[in-house]
Amino acid sequence: MAETEAALRTLAHNVRAARTRAGLSLDELGRRAKVSKGALVGLEKAQGNPNFATLVRLADTLGISVSALMEGPAEGRVRVVSADAVMPLWAGEKGGEARLMLTTSGPSPVEVWRWKLEPGEEYPSHPHQAGVVETVSVTAGQMVLVVDGTEHAVEAGQTATFDGDTPHTYRGAGTGTCHLIMTVHIPPAPGSAGRPAQ
Repeated sequence: MAETEAALRTLAHNVRAARTRAGLSLDELGRRAKVSKGALVGLEKAQGNPNFATLVRLADTLGISVSALMEGPAEGRVRVVSADAVMPLWAGEKGGEARLMLTTSGPSPVEVWRWKLEPGEEYPSHPHQAGVVETVSVTAGQMVLVVDGTEHAVEAGQTATFDGDTPHTYRGAGTGTCHLIMTVHIPPAPGSAGRPAQ
């Protein structure tokens, strides 16, 4: 319970700081991210339990990574993260899950995700901000990547990449569990040239 409360406090601080840096009021951030003002007020007070889709919309609107909203200050030059130490941000109905392992620093951060999809299980994603590029590398099993309505089979040992500013869905395929590593390449925020990494 203490870990959850600490995570909510970190999230509250990071959302408030990012909103302030962007010069957005609660009303304007809520309008742009399609999140109610009440939910934002609660979030900035470390109350509530925002879902994964809400965090993605806020991060996209603020021009930062999801993990930039969730991580505390960096603790050294090298970070080693164990999947068991990271809470899933998405859990599917058949046992699938998505864990945000880490995000690189700098003006163009990269999120690194571990996904597990069971056959027939899918996660539909809304379009991200322009300039976001996603890459999926299947390490075991099979998946179907649907980008802008077109299906693409991706099997173990294969990697696919696409522009994330269009509707896309990840779906488990075949008869076994699909494991994949996904990276999300986030473009620099406007006016971030020369700005120190957050």
